[in-house]
Amino acid sequence: MICLVRHGETDWNYLGKIQGKTDIPLNATGKRQAEECREYVNSLDWDFFISSPLLRAKQTAEILNKDLKLPIIEMEEFKERSFGEAEGLTIEERVARYPDGDYPGQEEREDLKNRVMNGIEIINKRYPDKKVLLVAHGAVIGTILSTISSGKVGSGKTKLMNACISNIQYVDQQWKIHNYNQIDHLS
Repeated sequence: MICLVRHGETDWNYLGKIQGKTDIPLNATGKRQAEECREYVNSLDWDFFISSPLLRAKQTAEILNKDLKLPIIEMEEFKERSFGEAEGLTIEERVARYPDGDYPGQEEREDLKNRVMNGIEIINKRYPDKKVLLVAHGAVIGTILSTISSGKVGSGKTKLMNACISNIQYVDQQWKIHNYNQIDHLS
């Protein structure tokens, strides 16, 4: 099983700015969200802890790991999608500058999907039948959910909240979604 946790809120999340690979730290709300999330993850036994190397994900992972005390493994495969020249812009600014949604310099969706799903397969091969916590980003988790569900949930269909939890499991030679975008643990 892999428990996918989206990082807590940042100032850019709060302002509606797209972050991508820009390395933004958690704000006070994001730290509180991670602490609330910690109570949920502490209720289960975990074998491995993986995080995106970006600061907001690492900070969330460190808060979640306070009591678990597992080594945190950073994997480049789970870095957020690069949104190129749109990074740092609000929705209004993005629509005004790039009405077609095609941001110069952004990572192509297919490249993102290949990178992220390669990371999921690495986890599945290295840690079969283990319980893994994975802290990542909205577009990364959305891509995983979309790929597993053949587009029924995830990218373009589901707005993933900060510090939400989604659970997937490899069963009978395929990935299944147990739940997604769970926020009951947040105040």
